[in-house]
Amino acid sequence: MTGTSPSDFANRLDKTADDTEALLGRLLSDDILHDEIARPKRLMDAMRYSTLNGGKRLRPFLVVESAAVFGVPREAALLVGAALECIHCYSLIHDDLPAMDNSDLRRGRPTLHKQTDDATAILAGDGLLTIAFDIVTRDEIHRDANVRLLLTRALARCAGIGGMVGGQILDLAGEGRFGDREPVDVARIQQMKTGALLRYGCIAGAILGQASKAEYQALDDYGRALGEAFQIADDLLDVEGDAAALGKPSGQDAALGKTTFVTQLGIEGAKQRVRDLLARADSAVSIFGDRAAVLQAAARFVAERKS
Repeated sequence: MTGTSPSDFANRLDKTADDTEALLGRLLSDDILHDEIARPKRLMDAMRYSTLNGGKRLRPFLVVESAAVFGVPREAALLVGAALECIHCYSLIHDDLPAMDNSDLRRGRPTLHKQTDDATAILAGDGLLTIAFDIVTRDEIHRDANVRLLLTRALARCAGIGGMVGGQILDLAGEGRFGDREPVDVARIQQMKTGALLRYGCIAGAILGQASKAEYQALDDYGRALGEAFQIADDLLDVEGDAAALGKPSGQDAALGKTTFVTQLGIEGAKQRVRDLLARADSAVSIFGDRAAVLQAAARFVAERKS
């Protein structure tokens, strides 16, 4: 790995995962906040079930490490990362529902609607989506309200109709869920459905750090390349991966008739595309010099992951 050893990178990733876990535990506690009336136990238990004790916390890690390039306080970056992780976990709850991907397993455990019921799962997802915007607007993130506004607007756009949610409906349309199969632009769907939240993890650091236009663009380009590499690696894992390692069933894309990077490029073509994207990610953040070493390592981790 460029500039940072595998063990150093793993330790940083694990540290951010632990810190994010602890922070999410506090944010999703039963303690009632000002202007809240109650925190229903069934709802909070469901939100915690799908948010705690799982995942590598890659998205918060990207926020923390992109913000570290600019010397942003870690506590502020962790709060933004926690908001992003709430959005990510809500999306997984809803993606797993029978009306969407109809999955029974997530992170090696029953999906939330299997553990509880569809209504509880839908509302838990709604709760995580909503609390994300509570978190990302908090005063302790940055003294400048305009910075918090920019973070909030970018999160809404990456998570919403022009980002993740829009990508999800295009993906379903490509499966023929709404009639005949619609033409699929795999790259665009990826940029929206998966890539947008990963990209947010990178540009959030630039926003927190009040980056120059060139610095923002560098992290934007890096985030786009990393997001596509992540999706291609995911497509490859669905074909070649082991369900036990993945924590969810493999072969789901083929079962649903999805068009993926692997179906379009073939396995070897997809692997070459990942290598090209890694080179692009490295080049994008080279303007930061040694400060980019962890981000460059993160791109390699995404490309080489086994789960």
